[in-house]
Amino acid sequence: MRKKRGEILIENIIFIILNLVFFGILVLFLINQGSGSIFLEKFYAKQVALLIDSSSPGTVMKLNMEEPMKVAEKNGITFDQIVKINGTEVTVSLKDKSSYSYSFFNDVKINKYTEDVYYIFVIEEKV
Repeated sequence: MRKKRGEILIENIIFIILNLVFFGILVLFLINQGSGSIFLEKFYAKQVALLIDSSSPGTVMKLNMEEPMKVAEKNGITFDQIVKINGTEVTVSLKDKSSYSYSFFNDVKINKYTEDVYYIFVIEEKV
């Protein structure tokens, strides 16, 4: 009988330790997702694409990119490389091997400039 009681205690301790490790990893993952570059990439890619969709030729947009700039600098990405526009797709990259793309439907030509912590988008009619 004594042997069986000892085994139950050890099994419960191992179960509790494994649960603590699992929940610790889960909490670290959620903290990384919520405050990290992945969230910012999605947010700014959608923001830029929706702004382009709602604009007409002749529009000039100035977007403050101070927060993503700080994250990108920590990861070795220059400010000019954060936002890329290829055809009808906006891609935001704040890490070396990570990016998020979002498409827009407005058929316009977009010129992109940087100034301090701002991205300036000039919407022109497509020729």
